[in-house]
Parts: sequence; structure tokens; C-alpha cells
Amino acid sequence: MSRPAPHVYDRLRDLVAIPEFRADPESRKAGVVHEVFTGEPLAEIPEGTAEDVVAAVERARAAQVAWAERSPKERVKVLERFATEVMRHREELMDIVQAETGKNRASAQEEVLDCLITARHYASAAPGLLKPKRVPGMLPGLTKAVVRHHPKGVVGVIAPWNYPLNLAVTDALAALAAGNAVVIKPASITPFCALAGAEMLYRAGLPRDLFQVVPGSGRVVGTAIVENVDYLMFTGSSETGRTLGRQCGERLIGFSAELGGKNAMIVTAGADLDTVAEVATRAFFSNSGQLCISMERVYVERSVEQQLIEKLTARIRAMSLGPGYEFGAEMGSLISRDQFDTVTAHVEDAVAKGARILTGGRPRPDLGPLFYEPTLLADVPEDATCFGEETFGPVVSIYPVDSVDEAVEKANDTPYGLNASVFAGSDSEGEAIAARLRTGTVNVGEGYVAGWGSVAGPMGGMGISGVGRRHGDEGLLKYTEAQTVATQRLVHMGGPDFLAGRRWQELLAPATDAMRFLPGR
Repeated sequence: MSRPAPHVYDRLRDLVAIPEFRADPESRKAGVVHEVFTGEPLAEIPEGTAEDVVAAVERARAAQVAWAERSPKERVKVLERFATEVMRHREELMDIVQAETGKNRASAQEEVLDCLITARHYASAAPGLLKPKRVPGMLPGLTKAVVRHHPKGVVGVIAPWNYPLNLAVTDALAALAAGNAVVIKPASITPFCALAGAEMLYRAGLPRDLFQVVPGSGRVVGTAIVENVDYLMFTGSSETGRTLGRQCGERLIGFSAELGGKNAMIVTAGADLDTVAEVATRAFFSNSGQLCISMERVYVERSVEQQLIEKLTARIRAMSLGPGYEFGAEMGSLISRDQFDTVTAHVEDAVAKGARILTGGRPRPDLGPLFYEPTLLADVPEDATCFGEETFGPVVSIYPVDSVDEAVEKANDTPYGLNASVFAGSDSEGEAIAARLRTGTVNVGEGYVAGWGSVAGPMGGMGISGVGRRHGDEGLLKYTEAQTVATQRLVHMGGPDFLAGRRWQELLAPATDAMRFLPGR
């Protein structure tokens, strides 16, 4: 069995000291984090309480006032230094990510690179986005209107276990650049990635009270965060997102969420099937399929269905699968017994109802307790659980269609709308298909990396796949309150002194209507 290097255990013991608790950590309940490849205990971490969250928010709120008074150019210097820290310590970060999640090395590096490019993007973009902007006033030359962006205050982040480093840190980077403080609850089974991110932010010069990690359960710590912060960012299931959205609505605070997906890949008759088969191994099985934006459905034109099945089956069977803290394995482990049981149940249910296993479909206890083969299914009936529900594991179903129109119709026939992939005979054909899909991102000639990595563009879901966007301008401005400051000069809205009030009112409507001819109106 593969185990992390001894220095990883030392680093985790250091990270345990980062959270600030109201009582002695040794006197409270501690959670055990397991090394996924072996199932052996990795480290213990004290669990936070609601009182810890309240205290963290109080500290964050006090520190945020001075932070907001700094210029955006000053604030983003922390992001620039953070990016440098990430590059310097990337190997250590990948070790921690793999130990907590069981993902392969390449999937762990995706997390590190996302932290890097997101930090650099907002370090560059934030000063311009937050600069006060002049907009047309009501009366040209007489009304000056300026839009300013003020921080929300304290932003709560509830981070998931599948990408526990970048989805803990990158949303916080945008919030910090906008002048907010952040209090984060990492997933209970992956707390050390968030703590490692916190440590690197502190090294980069961020005052500690501006980014605080409170480990613990969603029921206790998560609830307390929702009850005390000024804005909430959540990544997780659609079901939990609904609950949190209701709670935020009751408090009338802002809420953004990236939720589940049942993402579709469309392959037309003109696509390069060798390329499709190669890209699909990442599109389907990165992080063992435990990725909201990975593909779980493939719609292929019937004329090339058998060719694609042959190429996909051969490529998937050739995938390297196993544990290891080095590059090489194309797929690692599932993260938990719950995920393992869900994947097993979805495959068994589909087969019992008539589906065929083209490849995979078996646990691999010889590799580790939670390994499951990358699996491709055909003839999946509509009453099978995995037909419409998100599996969130290494299971993909392939369906033949008679036309591109049918493929688009079936791809859109879902309450989800997070990500999609298109392979066609040309970029222009693929882009035309992409425009017809109801998803927040579409990757033409790729699975998910192109859309995810284009951090200057917004990313999020339609339907039950999310609310709001991360990345892009929206990913930062959502953490602000827009304020319009309008200054009236020379003539007030009651009219000039030399003109009778009635005459002013008679002139006001046609004058207002005539402003449509002015530039920018």
C-alpha cells in the first residue's frame, strides 16, 4: 500500500494548531481523518462548536473594517504573494490533497494550479473591477453618477470534500480581494487542505482574523456560519443547496452555490473519435468521477456509435489505476465508504434493469479499500437510478441518437445544467451546438478543463445546478454591494429659479425623451 511521506504527518500536526477555539482543543471532541489509499488513521483534529463560529465571525468583523479601508491594489498584493507560496510548496500541497482524498497526482495538481491561476487573475483584475465607475446621470452635464462597490462584510464559505483545497481557497480569494473577511467550514473528512491554504495566506501577509477555518460538522458549524455571516458561498449537492438557500433567504443575505450536475457529452459523426476517446478518460474519470463538472452521459450519432464504443472501451481498459504519491496513475480511489456504496448501488441497479457493462463495473480491493474500476455502461433504461441521478463516481453511460437535434434535446432533458462537452467535425459546428445547451459552461473539444481553467469567464450552473457564478467579474462582484452616488449640479430637479414650475414640468417629459439621441443612452 502507498503511504504519504513521513513529513506529511509532521505538517498535519502543525496545521492542527491553526484554528482558534474558545476552549482548550484537548478538552473537546476530535475527528479522525483517514488516509484514503489505506484507510489508516492520518491525524486527529478538534471539532468546532457554534460558539467557535460566533467568536470567529466577531474577530473577522473587527478585522474587516481596516482591511476594507486598504486600496484594492494593496489587498491584491497578498494574492500575488499567495500565488508565489503555492508554486513554492506545490509538492507538499499535492501530498496533503492526495492523503485526504485518495485522488491521483494529476487531479491533485489541478487543485494547486487552480489556486495559482485564480490568485493571479484576481490580483490583476480586482483593482479595475473595484474602481469607482462613472455612468450616465439623469440630466447630462447636470447629474454626475458614480457606481462604487463596498464589501459585504464577513463571507462564509462551506467547502466540499472533492476539491478541498481550491474550492476552499479560491472563492475566498475573490472575497478577500473585494475587501471582505472569510470564515470557512471545510468538509469534515478533508479539513487539512483548507488549513494548509490558510497557512499560506498567512505567510503571504494576510492578517489571521481575515481568513479563519472552523472544522466541524455541517449540522453544528455549518448552521452557525449561515446564522452569522453576511454572505454565503457553498459548493455541494443540490439538495443541501436548497436548504441553505432557504436559510439565507430567511436572513435576507446573499447566497451563491455551485451544485450537482448530470453532465452530457455530445459526439457528432464528424468528430475525431481517437481524440474523443483520449480526452474522455479525463472528462469521465478525473478524481474518480467525483467532480461536479465531469461527464456522466454520452450522446453519440448512431452512425459512429460502435466505433466510439470500441475506442472508448479500449482506452478505458488501458487506464492505469492505483494508489501512489507520484504522477503515473490515471485514476485513484473513491474518497469514502458512502461514495463507494453509491457507485456500487448505481451499477448494480442499472445492470439489474437491463444495462450492459462494456468495461469496468467491479471493486478493486487489491488496490485499496475504496477503489472501483472506471465503468462504461450501455443500454441503460430510463428507470435506472444512474439514468437521471448524479452518480458522482467513475460511471458513464453511452446512448445512441439519430441526429444532433436529438442529442441536444436529450442533453437538455434534465433539471441539472452545470457543464457540457461537445466534439464535432469543426470548432464552428461544436460552438453552434454549444449555444443550444442549457449549461453554465460548455467545452468544445474538451471535457471540463478548458471551461474551468478560463477563470476570466464566469462558471456556475443553470437549473438545480447552482445560483450565481464563481470566476470572472461576477465571481468577485457578487461579494460586494453596489452603491450609486448621484450628485446634482447647477439646477436641482425642481427646475431653475428663472423658470416657472409649471413650465419646467411641461418641458421635462419631452426633454427626457430627447435624451435617447445622446451617446450611451
